Amino acid sequence: MRGKSLMVMGTASSVGKSVLCSAFLRIMKQDGYKVAPFKAQNMALNSFVTKDGLEMGRAQVTQAQAAGVEPDVRMNPVLLKPTSDRRSQVIVDGKAIGTMTAMEYHCYKPALRERIKATYDALESTVDCVVIEGAGSPAEINLRAGDIVNMSMAESADAPVLLVGDINLGGVFASLLGPVMLLTDEERARVKGVIINKFRGDVKILEPGLRMLEERIHIPVLGVVPWMDVGLEDEDSVTERFSRMMGQGDLDVAVVKLKHISNFTDFQSLALQPGVKVRYAQTAKEVENADLIVLPGTKNTIEDLIDLRNRGLDAAIIRHARKGGMVIAGGGNSLFHALLHDVTDYDLILDVDGDDNIATEDAFVASSGDGHLILDRSSLVVARMVPEQEAPQG
Repeated sequence: MRGKSLMVMGTASSVGKSVLCSAFLRIMKQDGYKVAPFKAQNMALNSFVTKDGLEMGRAQVTQAQAAGVEPDVRMNPVLLKPTSDRRSQVIVDGKAIGTMTAMEYHCYKPALRERIKATYDALESTVDCVVIEGAGSPAEINLRAGDIVNMSMAESADAPVLLVGDINLGGVFASLLGPVMLLTDEERARVKGVIINKFRGDVKILEPGLRMLEERIHIPVLGVVPWMDVGLEDEDSVTERFSRMMGQGDLDVAVVKLKHISNFTDFQSLALQPGVKVRYAQTAKEVENADLIVLPGTKNTIEDLIDLRNRGLDAAIIRHARKGGMVIAGGGNSLFHALLHDVTDYDLILDVDGDDNIATEDAFVASSGDGHLILDRSSLVVARMVPEQEAPQG
C-alpha cells in the first residue's frame, strides 16, 4: 500500500464515518501533515457551493475545515440529489449533468470510474495523505459490480480500511461481523481494524465482546469512541436530526419536514441561539402552537406540495398566519410561492384547499414598517396574516 491514504467505511449510514474522518484529518493536521478529505460519491440534499461556483457535499466541507484547507470540488466528484424515490439530479465535478433514474445511473456509473480515479490522483498529488470516506456499507453485494465509492475506491487508491460500527442502536457485533464475512478475501485483507463508535457506559463491560469479535473476524478492534453530540452537519437523509429536538428555550421553531427537503442543516444555526428550540414537524398538530414555522426548500415542489395538502399542513400554516404567527421560507422557495400567488409587487393571495372555514383567497399586504408581510424574492420570505379589515381593496 502506498501509504498516502486512509479509508473509513461503516456498517451502515449514520454510524459516524464523517465525524471520524474529520477527527483523523484534524489530528494529522495538528501533527504537521498536509491532508485532504475525499468521498467519491455522496447522496444528499445538503450541498455547498465553492468559491468557484461548484457544488459539493457538505460533509467534505466540514472535513476540509478540519484539515485546515479550502473546500475543493475534487474532494467530492459525484453528488446525487434525490428528486423522487427513483430519480436523482446527478452532479459531476460540481456541475449538474441532468437527472437519472436509479437504473440509468447504475448503468452510467462504470463511465465515472476513470474520471473519479483521475480526480483522486490529482488531489492526492497535492497532499501528504487523503482520508477517504465510504458510503453506507461495503457489504451491499448486489451493488459490488458497479461500486465506485467503497471497496473499489479503496483498491483504486490502494488504501487501508477502517470499519466503523455504531453501538448506540444495538447489535454492533453482528453489524461488524456481517460485512467482514461478506467481503472477498482480497477486500477483507484491506480491513486493518474496526472501531466501535457512539459508546455509552463502562468500556470494561464491553471488553469481553471485543475479544470475541476479534477471534471471529481476525481483525483488531482499534478503539471504542464515546458517544458525543458534536453537532456537525449531517449528510444523509437518514439523519437522526428529524426525530429529536435541538436546542433549549421558550422560542419554539417548527421546521416543516418535507419528503424531499433540501439543505435541512441550514436550520442547525437556529438551535445554537440561546433560548431557541428547533424541531421538525410532520403533522398539522405539530405546527399549531409553534412561535415560528419554517418552510424549507425542496427538490420536488409538486410532490411535496401534494404531500403537504394530504397531511393538512397547508391549511395549518395558513391558520397559524391568520392568528398572527410567523412563517419563514427561503428565498426562491417555489413551494412557498405555490401557496402564495403573486398579485402585484406588494399584494399576495394565498390559496387554501379544503373546508376549514378559511376564505379561498386571503389578502396579504407587504409592509416593512408594520411587519405584516415582507417579501424579498432574492433572500427571505417572512409572512404574517393581515386582519381582514386591513387587507387591501382591489
